[in-house]
Order: sequence, then C-alpha cells, then structure tokens
Amino acid sequence: MDGIGLISITIFFITVILVVVVLNLIQNMKNNKIKKRIDELEIEKNEIDSAPIMPELSKIEAFLKNEKLEVMYNEWQERLEIIKVSYIPKITEMILEAEYSLSQMDYKGTMYKIAKLELEIYKVRTTSEFLMDEIKEITTSEEKNRAIITKLKVTYRELFQKFSDARHEYGEIAKSISLQFENIAKRFEDFEKAMENNEYTEVTQIIKAIDEMLKHMDVVIEEIPAIVLLATSILPARIKEAEETYQKMVNSGYPLDYLNIEYNVSEANKKINDVMVRSRILNLEDSLFELKVLLDYFDSLFNDFEKERINRETYEEANEIFVKKFNKMNNLMTNIFSQIDDLKNVYNLSDEDMNLLVKIKEELKVLNDDHKTLIDHTGNNTFAYSKLTKEIEILVLKLANIEDRLDNSLDAISSMKEDEVRARQQLEEIKGLLKDSKAKIREYNLPIIPKVYFVELNEAQSAIMEIVKELDCKPITISVLNTRVDTARDLVLKLYTKTKEIMKTAMFAEMAIVYGNRYRSAIDGLDQSLVNSETLFFKGEYQKSLELTINTLNRVEPGIYNKLLKLYGNGKEIN
Repeated sequence: MDGIGLISITIFFITVILVVVVLNLIQNMKNNKIKKRIDELEIEKNEIDSAPIMPELSKIEAFLKNEKLEVMYNEWQERLEIIKVSYIPKITEMILEAEYSLSQMDYKGTMYKIAKLELEIYKVRTTSEFLMDEIKEITTSEEKNRAIITKLKVTYRELFQKFSDARHEYGEIAKSISLQFENIAKRFEDFEKAMENNEYTEVTQIIKAIDEMLKHMDVVIEEIPAIVLLATSILPARIKEAEETYQKMVNSGYPLDYLNIEYNVSEANKKINDVMVRSRILNLEDSLFELKVLLDYFDSLFNDFEKERINRETYEEANEIFVKKFNKMNNLMTNIFSQIDDLKNVYNLSDEDMNLLVKIKEELKVLNDDHKTLIDHTGNNTFAYSKLTKEIEILVLKLANIEDRLDNSLDAISSMKEDEVRARQQLEEIKGLLKDSKAKIREYNLPIIPKVYFVELNEAQSAIMEIVKELDCKPITISVLNTRVDTARDLVLKLYTKTKEIMKTAMFAEMAIVYGNRYRSAIDGLDQSLVNSETLFFKGEYQKSLELTINTLNRVEPGIYNKLLKLYGNGKEIN
C-alpha cells in the first residue's frame, strides 16, 4: 500500500510539473507573438522617421526664386519638424508603454495600446507620405511638365494644320478660331516664363488651361465646318424651298394651317442666327445638334407635304367611289320602299324585317347629312386632307355596314323568291322520282309487294300534296315551304331506295333458289331448305328467303355468296 501511495504522489507531481511547463510554453508563445507585433510597429516607425523628406526638401532650395514657393518651403519645413519632434517621439513613447504592459503580463492593456499605436502610426505615415508627394510635385515638376507640354504642342500643331488646310470651310468663324490659336500660343509662352521663374504652382494651372483650350479647339475644328455649312447654305436653301412649296400648295387649295409653317420658319431663322452668334465666340454647346434638329424638321415637313398630296388624291378618289355607291344605295332604297307593300303581302315579311328596312333607311338619311357636312368642310379648307381622308373612310365604313345589312335583308327577300322557284322545280323532280319508283316496282313481277312499301308510298304522296298546298297559299311562308320540300324529298328518296332494295333482294333470292335446284336430289335435307326458301319468297319475305338459301348452299359449296355475286352481279350483302 505504501508503494501505491508513493506512485500516486509521484504521478501527481509529474502532472503538475507538465501543466506548469505547458502553461509556460503557451505564455511564452503569446508573449513572443505580441513582442513580434511591437517590433514590427517599431520598424514601421523607423521607416517613417527615415523617409527621405529632408533630402527632397533640400532640392527646393535651388528653386527659391519667388515668394510663393518660399512660403510653401517654410510650411513644409514646419510640417516635417512636427513629424520629427512631436509625432515620432510620441510613437516611441507608445511603443515603450506597450512593452512595459507586456512585461507586466497585462495582455488586455497591451493589446489596447498596440491598437492605439497602429492607428497613430497610420496617421503619421499618411501625413508623411502626403508631405513627400507635395514636395515631389515641385521637385519632379520640370521634367513631368516638360513632357506634358511637349505632347500639348504636338496636339496644337496638328489642330492648327487641320484648320489651315481647310480654312475656307470655317467661313466667318475662321477669324475667331485664329484668335483662339493665338491665345493658346500665348499660354505656351506663359508656361516658359513660369518655368524660368520656378513658379511651379502656376505651371500646373497653365498646363491645365492649355489642355482644356486644346480639347475645346478639337471640338471647334471638328464641328464648325458642319455648323457653317448647315447654317449658311443647307438650312437657308431648305427653308426657302419649304416656303415656296408651302405657298404653291396653299394656292392650290391645300389647308396647311395646322403645320404652322410661318411661325416655325421664323423660329428656325432665329435659332440659326443664335447659333452663328455663339459660334463667333466659339460657344458650340448643342449648336450642331440644334441645327440637325432643324434639318430633320424641314425634311419631315416635305414628307408632310407629300403625305398631304397623297391624302388629297386618296380623299378625292374615295369620295368619288363613295358618291357612286351612295347614290346607288339611295336609289335602291327608294325602289324598295316603292314596292314594300307588295313584298310584304306576297312573302309574309315579319315586323322585324320591316323594322330593319326602316332603320336602314333612317341611318342612310343620317349618312347623307354627314356627307354633306364633310363636303362643306372640304370646300372652305377648314381641315387638312389627312383628316378629311379619315372622315371619308369612316363614312365608307358606315356605308359598307348599311350595304351589308341591306344586302342581308334583300338576300332574304331574294331567297324567298328563289326558294319559291326552287320549290316548284324540286316538286317536279320529286314527282318524277316517285313515278320512277312506281315504275321500277312494276318492272319485276314480284309475287307480293311488302306492306311497308305501301306505307312509305302513302307518306311520300301526302308530303307532295303538302308542297302543292303551301305553294297555293298567299302569302307564302317560305320557312314552312322549305320544310315541306325537304320532308317530301327525304320520303321519296327513302321510297326510291326501298324500291331498289326490294327489287335487288327479290331478284337475288330467286337466282339463289334457281342455282340451288341443281343440288336438290343430290344432298339430303337440301330440298326441304329450298322449299322453305320458296315459301318465304312467295310470302314476300325476300330477305329471309335469300339468307336461308345462301346459308343452305354455303354448306354444300363454301363461298357461294361471292360466287353468286360474280355470276349475277352485286347484290345486298347478307350477314
């Protein structure tokens, strides 16, 4: 037991030692990580402190030939002094404080101080870099500015050469452009003077001004020829042509007030003058766009003139066609109402039919008034032909609608007449078909005519009599007459078909019995079946007789039905 207790105590102490060692290792790692970050921040501080601001600043001493640059130089020295004397020592002190907190194992305080230190270093580094950029703006400005001004001179020469080669295209604006080129040349001279006097702050402004002037001149050289051509040649010619065309069309009776030509021409001339005034001082803002808009307007104006000519032709043609149809419609309506009583008595016209005709007559009267109003407007040049064309199209549509409705009404009346004539023709055809049916049934000497035949014959004859009665009625009710004709025709066709079926079946049944007689004495039982078939045949049951005969013979001679069809012609198929 003592040995076990000793082992337990030993394990306990070993465990404690291991825990302490691990914790120390973790602590050391944390300390090293924080210490490394503090060291990195100290390096960043040293980089800021060792920045070559002073050597760069010393270069400016050779340029101190004007008061303004001297003021800037003194200001930069003061700002550098603040960085060296105030900001850098403050950062050094903050680093020492962070290291002390770390040595006291105040990790929370250390991390807070490191965060403040990082922020301070960032602020000082930004201040230092900004100061360096300002100083370099001066120390490197000569080389940089010389390179920029060389490119600008190349651009200047190219623009001036382009202007000189086509000077005649710039018209009266050429003088203003020449003066502006002289102004730019003076700015180049100002640049040289500023460089000579080391006025680097002025140089930047001069370069910027030259660049903006050249960019403006680029636009001027590009757009002025088009502006001059449009404002002094193309648009005036277009305006003159538009005015002449307008006057000719007005004299020819075209109502063109809606186009406001005179006002728009006046405004266009004002706009052209305004563009030219602004162009003389090289103010081209929206000038080319405005002139193109004017040109588009006058181009569209000629399209409007052409449309008006076309609309006039269209209107006159449409009106001529309308008047012809209209007069025809008025005459037709007069004729219809002159014989309306006779039509009503003969064909039993309904109140609805009569009301429709009256309503069409009233609508036609309204259409007459509308057309008279349109003609009045045409004569006093109140509306453009484009509007008149739309109005005549509306009248044409109304007339077409009236025509359709009147045609439908007249078609109904004509249809009544045609139905009467057709009914009489069909009556004769139906009678002839009935006569043929009777003749066919007598062609074949049937032992008995089935009773159903006489039933259908009586129905057909009665239907024919109904047609005759309806044709004798005054007024004729066409719908009833058509029904009578359809009924009679269907019944007679049914009788005619029935007649052919009876005859065909009877003939085929008789042929089958005759064909079967050859087997009567040769095969037992066949004679009795044929006797039964003959009995059915003489009773008038031809279909049953045929079926019995075929079924009987089929036992003796399979396929007999098809064979008989070939021998005697096609007959009714038997199931």
